[in-house]
Amino acid sequence: MDDNRVESGPQTHASDRFREAAVAWAAGGPAADAARRTATGLARTHGPRTVVLVEGVSDRAALEALAVRRGRDLDAEAVCVLPMGGATGVGRFLALLGPRGLDLRLCGLCDAAETGYFRRALERAGLGSPETYGELERLGFHVCDADLEDELIRALGCEGVEEVAAEQGDLRSLRTFRNQPAQRPRTAHQQLRRFIGTTAGRKESYARAMVDALDLDRVPHPLDALLAHV
Repeated sequence: MDDNRVESGPQTHASDRFREAAVAWAAGGPAADAARRTATGLARTHGPRTVVLVEGVSDRAALEALAVRRGRDLDAEAVCVLPMGGATGVGRFLALLGPRGLDLRLCGLCDAAETGYFRRALERAGLGSPETYGELERLGFHVCDADLEDELIRALGCEGVEEVAAEQGDLRSLRTFRNQPAQRPRTAHQQLRRFIGTTAGRKESYARAMVDALDLDRVPHPLDALLAHV
């Protein structure tokens, strides 16, 4: 591989603590006030200066894997990639971390079907009123079509994803899955996309492995553009 891997620095612990505190703060409840104090304290000292809002842990895994391959150390750069647990919470995170909250630099990644949540939340947070994908991208928010797994499968190709499945020890499971009556009418691409989401933790591990297997000139645009923006 033509990449330049780096080791994470001492910023890692602060990023992890900030991520946990921000999620607990956004969730509300009895622990929210203590989480707010922790997140605020970290943001004022050695915590992140940029927060990348993504929908799930597989998006985080893919972005961090690409950063390593590009020779970037996001922790050392004071960048925290924060999975929100879905797009519906983006408004809460933008309110807490954006210009009306901790005033951190924000950017992110979303699925095509979820852009409405992001557009409305960005407007409410005072960050702009994007109507198109291009306007979202200029604000630092990049859209996957249909989602990041779909983008990665297209970039790597079905044969490449099958090689990843073999490396993950899943080739036999994939063959069994494809033989199920519900899967036979589907294309190889559709089968792979569904297979990746069938087992807990598989989306995260495959996202990282697919990015590691990609030629760097074939990285999906939303992921590459997001990292460049960061």
